[in-house]
Amino acid sequence: MAFPELLDRVGSRGRFQVLQMVALVVPIMWLAPQNVLENFSAAVPSHRCWVPLLDNSTAQASVPGAPDSQALLAVSIPLGPNRGPHQCRRFRHPQWQVLDPNATASNWSEADTEPCVDGWVYDRSTFTSTIVTKWDLVCDAQTLKPMAQSIYLAGNLVGAAVCGQVSDRFGRRRVLTWNYLQVAVAGTATAFAPTFSMYCFFRFLVAFAVAGTMLNTITLLAEWTSAQARVLVVTVNSLGYSFGQVLLAAVAYGVRDWRLLQLAVSVPHFLCFVYSWWLAESARWLLITGRLERGLRELQKVATINGKRAMGDALTVEVLRSAMQEELSVSQTPGSLVALLRTPGLGFRTWVFILCGFALGFTFYGLILDLQALGSNIFLLQALIVVADIPAKVGTLLLLGRLGRRPTQTVLLMLAGLCILANTLVPHEMGALRSALAVLGLGGVAAAFTCFAIYTSELFPTVLRMTAGGLCQMATRVGAILGPLVRLLSVYGASLPLLVYGVVPVLSGLAVLLVLPETKNQPLPDTIQDLQRQSRLQYSKGKGWCDWQEPPRRSLPLPQGRREEQDLQSTHASSPLTAPKLGG
Repeated sequence: MAFPELLDRVGSRGRFQVLQMVALVVPIMWLAPQNVLENFSAAVPSHRCWVPLLDNSTAQASVPGAPDSQALLAVSIPLGPNRGPHQCRRFRHPQWQVLDPNATASNWSEADTEPCVDGWVYDRSTFTSTIVTKWDLVCDAQTLKPMAQSIYLAGNLVGAAVCGQVSDRFGRRRVLTWNYLQVAVAGTATAFAPTFSMYCFFRFLVAFAVAGTMLNTITLLAEWTSAQARVLVVTVNSLGYSFGQVLLAAVAYGVRDWRLLQLAVSVPHFLCFVYSWWLAESARWLLITGRLERGLRELQKVATINGKRAMGDALTVEVLRSAMQEELSVSQTPGSLVALLRTPGLGFRTWVFILCGFALGFTFYGLILDLQALGSNIFLLQALIVVADIPAKVGTLLLLGRLGRRPTQTVLLMLAGLCILANTLVPHEMGALRSALAVLGLGGVAAAFTCFAIYTSELFPTVLRMTAGGLCQMATRVGAILGPLVRLLSVYGASLPLLVYGVVPVLSGLAVLLVLPETKNQPLPDTIQDLQRQSRLQYSKGKGWCDWQEPPRRSLPLPQGRREEQDLQSTHASSPLTAPKLGG
């Protein structure tokens, strides 16, 4: 575990880390809207069948007596289930008898109606155009809208599976650059899709790249930052998603056409693609995989930006080889998914994290479905989500620093689950209390997502970190896909879906508490052998198997001036770069 000392030499909390955080979080702000874009671009406006008397000026002028539009609507469109104009059927012929004050519903029959064979007329007062109005995704075709969302989630699922392993093999920055370009190109192509099938295809490609961008961003931030600052940078990254939701609400409020909205959130990624070529590759990954020359160049670049050029110039390939000799002797190739799941200790924590990822995606969509019942103003709903999101993530930053990762993750998961379970006991008449519990539960899930991202980056070794992150993201997407389906259980009991939504995060919180170790202020493990060494040290010191103990670090070769300084210090205390010997 010599890389933390290398990072301390070139600067682990300097100007480079600030610039990197800004460069990586800004794209996240434009990326976050893609996940919920169809709340606006696929909004379903009020609609009715197209009928000649209302929508053909020639036919309307031929009607004797010049009846008003409400009368023409009544004789052309039957009443629907909500006692308003039916959205999917029209009269075959005008039913003038319904204008008679003594007329009743029995004055016409179902046989007098027909589907909307000439298309629909949409209310364009809120949105001038959506994919629903473009391809008439209403009535018999209304199932195509949720299918588009499912295809997007499937793209997230496949992207998490592929990009995680590809990044462990070819590098974080290279894959991230490609993801930026794919989001920009596929997102722009989506706006010009000629058919609904092509729209779904391009959205799948966008989702694929979104998953890869999320994984590589969080990994680059974690691998270039010290353990003390890691919580801050990952929390700022998480807040980028929250500010992205604010950005989406503002842009969607001003841009009411779905094509322009799609372009507005996609085109900025071309700029991200251009400047991503100047981003630094993870030196930790480069050194672990044996690319010492490239790793040396990246470390020296960081040292220069952080004002430590002399320390960077003192580093050589021989110094790096000496510092990382144990990691390099183990393997210079990425680990495999089989090793991730079957290695003793590592496999167990992987399965627990899969459960956590599933619970977060599963519960989040359950809460979103509850929040949609708060009102029909989707702009207000979007703002309400952010109101719960931002304070929860800021509070998580404080909890992680004081309580640590394991207690914080446990508390947040159980808080979200208990809020949902509490809603099963609240009568539907108490709408304000039910809404408050739903928002509180959503805040718990948002905070748990932040802790989950930090915990994932710290629990898994460098050679498998992206693979593990991709696997956890896959579990989250599976939960997101299955979450809405649980509401079908309401036919067996109105509270049954809420019971399922609440129990899953509570169980996953208990699993975290009982199984996972604490990682607060610990260096990132680089190899599977590092994790195994940590486990042996835990047992040798008589600690519980969930109590993480840092293994001893090897001292690094120092320049001559620093070497003499260290010799003077060693007469009074141990070297700051060398941990005291165990048992000595």
